[in-house]
Amino acid sequence: MNRNPLIPFLLIAVLGIGLMFLLSFKGIGDHEELAKGDEEPKTDDLANAKPEDIYQQSCVSCHGQNYEGGAGPALTGVGEKLSADEIKETIKNGRGIMPAGLVPDEKLDEMAEWVSQIK
Repeated sequence: MNRNPLIPFLLIAVLGIGLMFLLSFKGIGDHEELAKGDEEPKTDDLANAKPEDIYQQSCVSCHGQNYEGGAGPALTGVGEKLSADEIKETIKNGRGIMPAGLVPDEKLDEMAEWVSQIK
């Protein structure tokens, strides 16, 4: 009736180490597939998107769901402060922490017009 209390711990340790090696070798076999990646660039999606969709995908994380700002400035009333050309330049080249190139070139005019109308 006196069993060694270390045996269950030893079994769990051996099982865990064995499982770790098994999963490591499985990962090594999949490294080419993981490195290749299956995702297409998002710019193809953005080329056919409406300004609202582009905003949801690229801008909402900084400017907020309701254009109230956050990491980036609020966009409400920006059309009263800046012209559509100035907005287009900001979208194209970025400003401050905003990176350039978030909107495809063919959508810049449409996006700038849409942003200028946000109230």
